[in-house]
Amino acid sequence: MYGQSSPALIEMLGGFVLFSLFFAFVSSKVCTNGGVSSSHTSRYELLYSRNSSWERQNLAQLHLIRSDDHSIPRKMLREEDEINWNILYRETKSYGGKRGNGVDFLKEVSLHDVRLDPNSIHGIAQHTNLEYLLMLDVDRLVWSFRKTAGLSTPGEPYGGWEAPDVELRGHFVGHYLSASAQMWASTHNADLKEKMSAVVSVLSECQSKMGTGYLSAFPSELFDRFEALQEVWAPYYTIHKILAGLLDQYTLAGSDQALNMTKWMVDYFYNRVQNVISKHTVERHWLSLNEETGGMNDVLYKLYVITGDKKHFVLAHLFDKPCFLGLLALKADDITGFHANTHIPIVVGSQMRYEITGDPLYKEIGMFFMNIVNSSHSYVTGGTSVGEFWSDPKRLATTLETENEESCTTYNMLKVSRHLFKWTKEMAYADYYERALTNGVLGIQRGTDPGIMIYMLPLQPGGSKARGYHGWGTKFDSFWCCYGTGIESFSKLGDSIYFEEEGVDMGLYIIQYISSSFDWKSTQVVLSQTVEPVVSWDQRLRVTIKISSKKQGDGASSTLNLRIPLWTYSNGSKASLNGQELSLPPPGNFLSITKNWSDGDELILDLPLALRTEAIKDDRPEYSSLQGILYGPYLLAALSSGDCDIKTNSITPVPADYNSHLITLSQQFNNSVFVLTNSDGVLTTKESPEKGTDAALKAIFRLIITNNNSDTETSSPVANSAVGGTVVLEPFDFPGMFVLHGGEGEGLGVGDSNSSNRSFTFCLTDGLDGEDGTVSLESESEKGCFVYAEVANNNGVEMKCGSGLFDDGFRRGASFRLGGGISKYDPISFVGKGVKRDFILVPLLSLRDESYTVYFNFST
Repeated sequence: MYGQSSPALIEMLGGFVLFSLFFAFVSSKVCTNGGVSSSHTSRYELLYSRNSSWERQNLAQLHLIRSDDHSIPRKMLREEDEINWNILYRETKSYGGKRGNGVDFLKEVSLHDVRLDPNSIHGIAQHTNLEYLLMLDVDRLVWSFRKTAGLSTPGEPYGGWEAPDVELRGHFVGHYLSASAQMWASTHNADLKEKMSAVVSVLSECQSKMGTGYLSAFPSELFDRFEALQEVWAPYYTIHKILAGLLDQYTLAGSDQALNMTKWMVDYFYNRVQNVISKHTVERHWLSLNEETGGMNDVLYKLYVITGDKKHFVLAHLFDKPCFLGLLALKADDITGFHANTHIPIVVGSQMRYEITGDPLYKEIGMFFMNIVNSSHSYVTGGTSVGEFWSDPKRLATTLETENEESCTTYNMLKVSRHLFKWTKEMAYADYYERALTNGVLGIQRGTDPGIMIYMLPLQPGGSKARGYHGWGTKFDSFWCCYGTGIESFSKLGDSIYFEEEGVDMGLYIIQYISSSFDWKSTQVVLSQTVEPVVSWDQRLRVTIKISSKKQGDGASSTLNLRIPLWTYSNGSKASLNGQELSLPPPGNFLSITKNWSDGDELILDLPLALRTEAIKDDRPEYSSLQGILYGPYLLAALSSGDCDIKTNSITPVPADYNSHLITLSQQFNNSVFVLTNSDGVLTTKESPEKGTDAALKAIFRLIITNNNSDTETSSPVANSAVGGTVVLEPFDFPGMFVLHGGEGEGLGVGDSNSSNRSFTFCLTDGLDGEDGTVSLESESEKGCFVYAEVANNNGVEMKCGSGLFDDGFRRGASFRLGGGISKYDPISFVGKGVKRDFILVPLLSLRDESYTVYFNFST
């Protein structure tokens, strides 16, 4: 069934890869990623926009090897650098495909052994993703595979990047295979197991029908163009996703069928690559790697670990893009202009090579890469890239826009940091993982709407996840690259909470505080981790770990290592074991506890949280005041349409009881509900908005009850008990501002309490219309004058006065149904004092369509 390759040819390829990095870097100094406009977005627009003038204008930029008049060399090494590189490579031992080093590496725990608390934010995100995976139809997913194989095609194909005329079609199906395997391991959902097995079965039929080992949703002609260095949209990128998905089906779901399919596919592509090298040169193959190839090296190294087949190892190394890894090996901080998500997976693959061989060159590459990205190219979220590319180092202040932080890059940078932590146990990598997961992954879903995710995370002042080139995707007609990595990210949220240390002295590293359980089989104990929800008014992180033992009799001792994050403080940190206080190391270390763990053992960790700022990665003096605000691992965003001037040391928590103060005032007209709304500082009425939008925020007010003889607030809850009292209305997203009113016939606006000739206090009365649940707002200073809205005539909101008996129309217009706020304060909410206005600050991950700002100009 599988293609055979001669031992001589393996030796020939082995000889090529032995010095691949050196020779490629010296003889081929042009390193590109397909042209300056070769983002996935521009590829899709070019090939499928049906805009011929746009196509003619941009086609030249997509040539893999461009003509002289378009050619800009990516890198030119100085002669002395070439010599240094030669020395470096000669000092590096050639491992020739020997299996297994990594004895001292931490071990990844199985997703089968980790279960998330379904009520935690991570558990809810996982379940939302599970719902989406179950929505997707098998026949629609595999439609193009069947078409390519010449099989019947029941149903209709999906749209977006999976449409039958899109060259990248099939990539999402590969991601689906990975995500479904990961999700099944995380949940053991039987319906999902049935669905993913059906996809594997159909793909096997397609592969068998074609009979060569080839398997894809597009014909092999795309690889003819790839090998001829002609325009084509990343065919190996898609093949990587399919191979990775099939391999995950084997490793996580035990599908021998998927493994056999994987090996047959690899035989086919091994023969293709060897044909290119035989007919041309290995350099010709390396030139083709300037087209995006995903993580081909990574998946092939993983396959080699399973099979021990040397040709899998050799083929993996042929996808180690030498001109890029060579730059990193030389420790050249120059990734500017590279397409980020083309190259991060190549680094991940090189990390896998290190884990197999122990070759120190590849360890250095991974560590140096992480260092330059994190120190020069990362935003405060932990994410990287603008418009899919890396910009100039430490020049990020002028890159803030709608197209920041491609979600795929965060997905892959998490892999980089995960490998590094396994090797080194260094706290910085664990802290990075937490930050990027919290701020760059958890917020890419639109709440609990299954299948609604973003491509980019806007970071411009006043940005919104809903606004940008892509905005939110759709369930069945997007299927961007970031949809694929998105469904994987939310299927494996449990994969980096726990890491096991094997050997005589068994240990477990707990590096993420996520409510979950872990079945630690090697010690026959189950750990249950409970994390109290973090809030702003009680600035602590509290974690409880309980032990359930399955041991028969006495067992060996083992060590639990609990991360003490870099963002906490020694002062106020506490820990206890079974009620006995423990001594804590400084932040940035692990609390290590060794004992023979028994049933009922309980560990409690209580760490202080505090606000802190972090400057943007930009070394120009004029941007020194531009900073983000973090609360523990959470990045805070201001509910702001663009204002970003904030005062230093002026951030206070929103009290716990403030949600009980939030109200919405509404009227009904023609079966529609209209709400009182702050529209650019003027009160109007608008149809009741959807939660999670700017319109919803503008329809919420905090009802502040004041004493009759003072302006001080009381702690009385606002409900019916507020009726008869004196109140002020504070717009939800403009803390410190109030609803103001003037005389009869004047509109209502929003301003501070110092506004001249305007009053901001009202008497809250029972509704003039006499209906249950309605209220009216009477001016305290002008008795008989009420807030009045004439929804029927769309005449806005004004103060209207009368004497004696009011007519029915007046009573209706001056009466509002008093309801709770459409939205609530997030449990992590603060008020930040601004130069011109104050801000509500909430975690970025909590936002849906609202406008926000994450970088602020700080002033004293």
